[in-house]
Amino acid sequence: MVSNQRVLMSSIEVDVIRLLGDPLRRHIVELLAQGPACTCHLVTDTGAKQPAVSHHLKALKEAGLVTSEPHGRYTYYRLLPDALDATAQGLTGLAESARLRADNRRECP
Repeated sequence: MVSNQRVLMSSIEVDVIRLLGDPLRRHIVELLAQGPACTCHLVTDTGAKQPAVSHHLKALKEAGLVTSEPHGRYTYYRLLPDALDATAQGLTGLAESARLRADNRRECP
């Protein structure tokens, strides 16, 4: 018998999914997965304007996906993989729940 356990995603996981829905943010995360980079690198690599890149970095930092580290006169951004891991685990839990309950059709009243 399948338990009635609910798989819920935290608001942090939902924020990560929402943030990665933006193509530029997703591209920035993909670039940061290759290693730390400063805003000037990300502007060059994405072709986006500096204010747009800074705006997206701020959103990613507030969501706990990236951290910033001063290095001389530049600020480098680094991806924090734990937030991605937590989101992936939440999605995996939803997929497992769907597989387990695929045949549990609710009857209409």
